[in-house]
Amino acid sequence: MSYIPRLKKKYTEEIVPALKQEFQYKSTMESPRLVKIALNQGVGDAITDKKIIETAIEEMSLIAGQRAVPTKSKKDISNFKLRRGMPIGVRVTLRGYKMYEFLDRLVSVSLPRIRDFKGINEKGFDGRGNFTLGVPEQIIFPEINIDKVNRINGMDITFVTTAKTDKEAFALLREFGVPFKNQKK
Repeated sequence: MSYIPRLKKKYTEEIVPALKQEFQYKSTMESPRLVKIALNQGVGDAITDKKIIETAIEEMSLIAGQRAVPTKSKKDISNFKLRRGMPIGVRVTLRGYKMYEFLDRLVSVSLPRIRDFKGINEKGFDGRGNFTLGVPEQIIFPEINIDKVNRINGMDITFVTTAKTDKEAFALLREFGVPFKNQKK
């Protein structure tokens, strides 16, 4: 028997039937699913210090469980001493089992570690069934050793779903256990 992530199993056994009943789908294939999770971190200070981007890549790779890549600037901005092609951020895209594993760690371990956490604001939907949330500091992830951190960086986490509406995406993420402030929408 091969390994199946806990949330993948929960999706097929519990979430799909719940969404099928809630939205009156005729087929189980109509129910929305999570396609990918994209992590993005802007590191503007990397213009002056190249070690910052290397540290950000290492931290993001630890958090995601796969290698992160630097994002490069698209144009020159002289006021910021920015040239085209300079690394100014870090990103990683998770799919498949790694995506489910990351979501499990995010919901059960990392989000509860945020100071004064009262739930995620549900205003991060884009109108097409995708959701983005901002994490204020990378030290909420247990993979990061706080003693070795020299800069606190936030990051954006985007959940890309096949949902047609924000309401369907909200229901999908709520079923996965994402702690929204207002559970009913």
